[in-house]
Amino acid sequence: MTNPVKLMPASSTDPEPEAATPRVRSGGVGWLWKKPATLLSTLFILLLITVAVLAPVISPFAPDAQNLMERLAPPSSKHWLGTDEYGRDALSRLIFGARVSLLAAVQAVSITLVLGLPLGIIAGYVGGWFDTVMNRVMDVLMSVPSLVLALTIVAVLGPGITEAMLAIGIVLTPRTFRVARASTLEVRNDTYIEAARAVGASTGRIIVRNILPNVTPPIILVSAVSLGTAVAAEASLSFLGLGVRPPTASWGSMLDNAASTMGIAPLHVWPPGIAIFLTVLAFTYLGEGMRAALIRTRSNGAKS
Repeated sequence: MTNPVKLMPASSTDPEPEAATPRVRSGGVGWLWKKPATLLSTLFILLLITVAVLAPVISPFAPDAQNLMERLAPPSSKHWLGTDEYGRDALSRLIFGARVSLLAAVQAVSITLVLGLPLGIIAGYVGGWFDTVMNRVMDVLMSVPSLVLALTIVAVLGPGITEAMLAIGIVLTPRTFRVARASTLEVRNDTYIEAARAVGASTGRIIVRNILPNVTPPIILVSAVSLGTAVAAEASLSFLGLGVRPPTASWGSMLDNAASTMGIAPLHVWPPGIAIFLTVLAFTYLGEGMRAALIRTRSNGAKS
């Protein structure tokens, strides 16, 4: 007869099973340190925002102050980046141009969110004919080249920064719509959504309380990338004379002015061009870093 095995209580010194060890998830902004490019991009964007906010304080001259005696002056101790064809300080206009470009990008992305986010969530959750119609509309918008569509809208509404940002917002709407719709389709049949329907929650309550929080992370990601696209689009429209009205400083208008005098002062093309390039690159790398962080978070959530 075999002796029964006695179960002894585990002592406090016994190691716990590996499965019982809670997983530590990365939280906060720790994902910024994973990639140096993302960290540098974030710091550059923060610096750009600071410069835009403090533009009246740190700008050495008024952006519209003209001095025809110093027109097309080369860089010097007085004018670090030289002057344009009207004798306006290029550095001051570059600083105030950052304010215009960032505000314009925020306006465009806000319009995109207002249009694309609710339409994408409703189309993904309701489905049916509404989903079909909205998808065809977005397909039509995406089939037209972005700049051509923006030029068409501005031609109808008239030139101006508000009209240009409305055009850019409409152009970027399909991107936000598709991300919101795909994220909604991913979660609309989950258990907690079914439970909310079972207790009689309305469609609006389910969308606001259950679906919107799950759609928000990818929407933030696509919005970061869209900010860079909006900066480039605003510069393009301003370069073509369809953005800000003169004499307001804008990176695109600075490029336009510098292009007309490139044979005399070729260096004046570089500051606004480099500013546009670095800003778009920074927003792109920020979006890439956020995408990697989102994938990592979802992977950890699936394992735990």
